[in-house]
Amino acid sequence: MSHISRLGVVGCGLMGSGIAEVAALRGIDVIVAESTPELATAGRDRVTASLDRGLRRGKLTEADRDQALARLSFTHDLADLADRQIVIEAVAEHREIKLEVFRQLDKVLADADAIIATNTSSIPVVDLAVSTGRASRVVGLHFFNPVPVQKLVEIIPALTSSADTVARIRAFAAEQLGKTVVQAPDRSGFVVNALLVPYLLAAIRMVESGTATPEDIDNGMELGCAHPMGPLRLLDLIGLETIQAVAESMYEEFKEPLYAAPPLLQRMVAAGHLGRKSGRGFYAYDA
Repeated sequence: MSHISRLGVVGCGLMGSGIAEVAALRGIDVIVAESTPELATAGRDRVTASLDRGLRRGKLTEADRDQALARLSFTHDLADLADRQIVIEAVAEHREIKLEVFRQLDKVLADADAIIATNTSSIPVVDLAVSTGRASRVVGLHFFNPVPVQKLVEIIPALTSSADTVARIRAFAAEQLGKTVVQAPDRSGFVVNALLVPYLLAAIRMVESGTATPEDIDNGMELGCAHPMGPLRLLDLIGLETIQAVAESMYEEFKEPLYAAPPLLQRMVAAGHLGRKSGRGFYAYDA
């Protein structure tokens, strides 16, 4: 199986920056693309801050941090990814945005065997694959937040993904990035979110109906069920707009009421109460 030495990452929010950091620490040359110079600079600052935290906590040495930073470069031009062997798309969870990224990557990647992977958590991979001229080289590669900490990754082959593509992306994720891999069907929600999202939405409905407070629900699941984080705190960590997008995608595909976004979730997203990133969700956070 060919060794991957050149990786591209499109998007440098929480997920993209985490993917780039993990890959750079594992010795891979990484180019991160954002849509504007300002966002590219913000992405660099986000990765640098995360590496600095690892240094302060004793998880990294100065050499580890400096070598990882030396392997990272940032751009606002997708054409700079032309020589990449794999590009991982990690932009916002919106179909049209992702489709446009895939169409552009298909044009700029020089190697016909280059793989385009999507970090989508709910959008059918095949929809993205058929927007390109290399549908056999498109696959889902779903990481979990925070990427440097969470050990799992889901591989989601589309109906069009070749066996070689699936084998190469599995080897990359498991052997080069050191992740534990599970393979999921190309159905909205895959494995983890198909179980997780109804649970999170049920917690929102409990708050909405006045059954219990966020604190009581979270304490119940953390202290009564040994969950490391209660559902409302987890929602604030993930981002409420992300959960809404995943729920809407899953409901569109399955039409199951348990996947429908509760009115409270929709109102909180409309108000900009997105969780930790906005300073307010089910809990309040320092700026």
